[in-house]
Amino acid sequence: MKQVIIYTDGACSGNPGKGGWGAWLRYGDQDRELCGGEANTTNNRMELMGAIQALKALKEPCKVQLYTDSQYVQKGITEWIVGWKRNGWKNSKKEPVKNADLWQDLLAACATHEVEWKWVRGHNGDVGNERADALARAGILTLSKTSA
Repeated sequence: MKQVIIYTDGACSGNPGKGGWGAWLRYGDQDRELCGGEANTTNNRMELMGAIQALKALKEPCKVQLYTDSQYVQKGITEWIVGWKRNGWKNSKKEPVKNADLWQDLLAACATHEVEWKWVRGHNGDVGNERADALARAGILTLSKTSA
């Protein structure tokens, strides 16, 4: 099974506002950069989109180390999601889980892979995180070009 390292990030200009997501995928000496954006979104949605799109880009089942600077994403997928699913996508306050559509997409994107979720402190000099952050910001810029 291929071993892939992925760094993902999300960014927003205003929250909510224009948002972008980015992902940097590394397999051996090959790498791939992905980014995109949405006109009216939140930072958390963009953090989730970075992970979803990166995993969807893999063409075969892989062993993945996925790095994110979002504790929302890392804790959500490794801790909170079990309870959300069990409770019909309701949180501990019996309210609908925010971004349930994307959490479900993320679960589906993970299904064929062995994913190890790793949190990394953002804006702290980690090369992969800095690259993913730049891609997320580039995702916002793609909106400016298409809406001008």
